[in-house]
Amino acid sequence: MNYWKYIKPHLVFFIFGPIFMLVEVAGEVVLPYLMSSILKHGVNWLENGPMMLFGHAWQGYSYVFFAGGGMVLIAACMLCGGVSGGYFATRASTGFAAGLRKDAFRKVQEFSFANIDGFSTGSLVTRLTNDVTQMQNIIRMGLIMLLRSPGMLIGALFMATKMNPSLAMVILTIIPVIVVVIVIMMRTAFPRFNSMQKKIDRVNSEIRENLTNVRVVKSLVRGSFEEDKFAEANSDLKETSLRAYKVMIFTMPLMTLAMNVTTIAVVWMAGKQIIVGDMAVEDLTAFTTYIVQILMALVMLSMVLIQSSRAIASSKRIKEIMTTKIDLSDSEAKHPEAEVVEGRVEFRNVSFRYYKNNEEKVLDSLSFTAKPGQTIGVIGSTGSGKTSMVQLIPRLYDTDEGQVLIDGIDVKEYSLKNLRNGVGMVLQKNILFSGSIMENLKWGNKSASDGDVKEAASYAQAHLFIDSFTNGYSTDLGQGGVNVSGGQKQRLCIARALLKKPKILILDDSTSAVDTATEARIRESFQKDLKSTTKFIIAQRIGSVMDADMILVLDEGKIVGKGTHRELLTDCEAYKEIYYSQKDKEAGA
Repeated sequence: MNYWKYIKPHLVFFIFGPIFMLVEVAGEVVLPYLMSSILKHGVNWLENGPMMLFGHAWQGYSYVFFAGGGMVLIAACMLCGGVSGGYFATRASTGFAAGLRKDAFRKVQEFSFANIDGFSTGSLVTRLTNDVTQMQNIIRMGLIMLLRSPGMLIGALFMATKMNPSLAMVILTIIPVIVVVIVIMMRTAFPRFNSMQKKIDRVNSEIRENLTNVRVVKSLVRGSFEEDKFAEANSDLKETSLRAYKVMIFTMPLMTLAMNVTTIAVVWMAGKQIIVGDMAVEDLTAFTTYIVQILMALVMLSMVLIQSSRAIASSKRIKEIMTTKIDLSDSEAKHPEAEVVEGRVEFRNVSFRYYKNNEEKVLDSLSFTAKPGQTIGVIGSTGSGKTSMVQLIPRLYDTDEGQVLIDGIDVKEYSLKNLRNGVGMVLQKNILFSGSIMENLKWGNKSASDGDVKEAASYAQAHLFIDSFTNGYSTDLGQGGVNVSGGQKQRLCIARALLKKPKILILDDSTSAVDTATEARIRESFQKDLKSTTKFIIAQRIGSVMDADMILVLDEGKIVGKGTHRELLTDCEAYKEIYYSQKDKEAGA
């Protein structure tokens, strides 16, 4: 996956962030040398009087003030460099993350139902939030440390070698050991962080599922069960996280041990050199500081590299989204400009499987034609394939065999936008969004006038109850429409679909929560006001489809009956069985 697209708009920040950090590095490398020089020249002056510096006579106290002032100036430059470097690194990383998150979200919007089935919702949420954030953090850390740590390492090593080559060899011997430790840590950390991100997926899924279905949980008194289930997922995440972070927990003590051992070795060897006069006491102060800088640079590099293990795992998970092949696209659209005009729907020997390696078909050799303006009732037992069939019309899934045609054109030859603009669909699960009723209804057509909205609401028998609210169409709906009843929610969703003025309208068991009288008025409104719209009505109640121009009876993915209500009562055993069982229940009630 090429990340240049997200770096390019913020390239100036990516460049200047590390450069400004070099200012801070230069100051850190120079300051110990100046301190050593102050000590050395200051002590010499006290002992020997005036000294010469750059060809001019200076007294010791003057040099101390001069060099001290230089140190203050350098410290100020370091402050500016550090702040500027941190600012640019933050701008670069947040800009990168925003662009990546935007494209990842856009890619998810392009997913077909089959693509979404390949990822859990919790996993997609984690990838677009936590995983992108991990990449943002490592970029920010990397930009700060990219030149800072290597610069400090090289600069301090150069100064230490210049001051005392023999002592510098002690440091050089410990560096390969630290590098080996870092490599081992990274190889250990990567699979553990990858596993940890998957556990976060599971926790997010548990939280989302519980909050979405909180009313069901409370009504069935399953709170304890949900708490236990979440506790298990949470505990699993805790253990996996501890296992991953143990790598980082051990890194710092090991690095500190290496730093202290090296410092002790240098001080011991330097002490011997000072005794024999090969090294000044003042130089030991600067040399010790350089040792700390070298080892701290290695520690910082190791932390960045180990953190990058988690970022690499996150990058891999983001890449899975971005490189997912969209199985529904406009690649086969031979008529991309075509629009749904009449609403004629034809199924020609259509077969379909959700899992392509299964031999058993969800739909098997379906054939029928729905003429423009007709009402098609679809009925059958649970799992007979009713919903799967109508989802092929707006191409939420593709057929495995056969063709679905609208106005004589294969649905694959339309652009997805034009095809779905011509089809209004109310799914089994009625979803409303946070916002006002007016905003929710205009999801069907954002440019609709208030008059159009009220007209669609009237067709769906929703206008009266909306008008009864204090704020009418401005009434705010809670998330998912929690402050309206199930029947009201269904009617709002129908109105939203009608606002598209579709040539094909699909109601997937969308009046199950509506009383029979209101449902009858909805059907009557459809017959009167939507004469040119082809309507598919999936229902459990035969009363909902009795007046349809054609009723399809599905059983185990096959059409076992096709005709009007009267024809099916005569010719279709499955239909008669459903009809009389419902009639007996009504009589018993």
